[in-house]
Amino acid sequence: MNQAQLWLTIGAINGGVTVALGAFGAHGLKNRVPPELLANWLTATNYLGIHALVILICGLVLLQLPAARLVNAAGWAFLLGSVLFSGSLYVMTLTGIRQLGMITPIGGVALIIGWTLLALGVWRSAAAINGGI
Repeated sequence: MNQAQLWLTIGAINGGVTVALGAFGAHGLKNRVPPELLANWLTATNYLGIHALVILICGLVLLQLPAARLVNAAGWAFLLGSVLFSGSLYVMTLTGIRQLGMITPIGGVALIIGWTLLALGVWRSAAAINGGI
């Protein structure tokens, strides 16, 4: 499996997981957890869904620019950030262990790094194709 296929597959899987976890939060947790924890679940689901799409975008970019190493690195940053950010919020909601919230910002930083790497990777690759860098 090449990198484009990897990110397209992971993005699609994350999209399906987003729908499943969103439905579970809306229907399975509605009357079982406090509203502030349910809000955390919603935030986690929103971020997971957004980053499922951007992981798909990484795969699509790599179909066109297979040598774009920074785009591949962005995919890894988005995956790590999604696991840490959304995962910590999901586990915190289910367990009530608020100390897990200390992991969430680490995931957020990984997501920011992913966006930066994606921007740089696309810019550098496009510039190289157009005779620039």
